[in-house]
Amino acid sequence: MAFAGVNYAAVASAAVAGFLFGGIYYGVLSNAWLSAVGKSKDEVQKTGMAVPLVVTAIALLLMAWVLAGIIGHLGAGQVTLKSGLIAGFLCWLGFVATSIATNHAYQGAKASLTLIDTGYWLGVLLIEGAIIGYWGVR
Repeated sequence: MAFAGVNYAAVASAAVAGFLFGGIYYGVLSNAWLSAVGKSKDEVQKTGMAVPLVVTAIALLLMAWVLAGIIGHLGAGQVTLKSGLIAGFLCWLGFVATSIATNHAYQGAKASLTLIDTGYWLGVLLIEGAIIGYWGVR
């Protein structure tokens, strides 16, 4: 399946930028995140990081591709940095934040975990939207 006009270099760059953002974001908030999930660093290291990192990379690439399709539907001359940021924010607000909040509520997760995780995805979608919007469509 292909979206007309998708700039695949922008999609790939957006996914990489989102991945790098995650490393910095969760690196800074690692102690708060560990506390929020109720695990120690050793427990997380025992389960390994390879699978979660691969899943994350694939998810970020898919998210950037879909976001590019959404932004591209704005029409000729409407794909801009601003429209990318707005689309990223609205996708986060309408789909990501609501889904995480619902799942965390049923799981009994701490509010701090919800804030940390939704904050990460807000950053990702703003970064991806900005890159895709700035680079435009082909």
